[in-house]
Amino acid sequence: MAKASKKYSSEFNAAARRAAQMLLLKPTMWRLLKVHVHGQANVSELEGACVVFANHSSHLDTPLIYGALPPRISKFLAAGAAQDYFYDKWWKAGPMTLFFNGYPIDRGRDDGKKRKRQVRGLSGALLDDGIPLLVFPEGTRSRTGAMGPFKHGVASLCISRNVPAVPVALIGAHAAMPSSKGGLPKGRPTVHVVIGRPMLPRPGEIAHEFSERMRRQVLELHDTTARAYGAKTLDEYARAVALEAAQRRQTENHADKQEDR
Repeated sequence: MAKASKKYSSEFNAAARRAAQMLLLKPTMWRLLKVHVHGQANVSELEGACVVFANHSSHLDTPLIYGALPPRISKFLAAGAAQDYFYDKWWKAGPMTLFFNGYPIDRGRDDGKKRKRQVRGLSGALLDDGIPLLVFPEGTRSRTGAMGPFKHGVASLCISRNVPAVPVALIGAHAAMPSSKGGLPKGRPTVHVVIGRPMLPRPGEIAHEFSERMRRQVLELHDTTARAYGAKTLDEYARAVALEAAQRRQTENHADKQEDR
């Protein structure tokens, strides 16, 4: 793993990545969106390995986080990306490497193909080498805007390596570019990136407990900011999903009763 980790800490790669981010990626994102960044002071003293985590609702999420974080954190920040989605084609893997120091995460999905990379343990190896990570604990983008349950792997990493977890809440990214619609955002919609205080596992805290505390922190950061700026909260997205499911069940029950007559 040491050899695999070396390219993620390369000064040459970091310089090229920084140039690509500042000359192309960030100007494009900030031109397409009205971006408001909150909480940079919360990570003013953060050094070394950590795990940045956030709610995941759009392909905008990763570039927004890189653009919002201080350069000393984003310089070597390695973004975990689904191996089965981003690393099955070179034209998807290339931008992940160029812009985000990306590395593959095995989501355990059997795509029927022989795996070309051994990725298990890579997250831990990168942290051991002092490289900060960006991981979305939901494992995939939300299709509804509501935040899904967190997988416990991120919390386990923080506990086993004793590194802080940095919460980030993204407000408005789903509305700006939902998975159901293709193309880039139009009309410069407003998004907010809220960086919270680093969180450390408590003594004796196990993975699912820390994971739930992490999830609640993102929820609080998101909804507090959303209410302050008149944006839709995660609670509102969740209620809309529940209402839609209830209406669908009611319609299905009504149809069943009609068939029984």
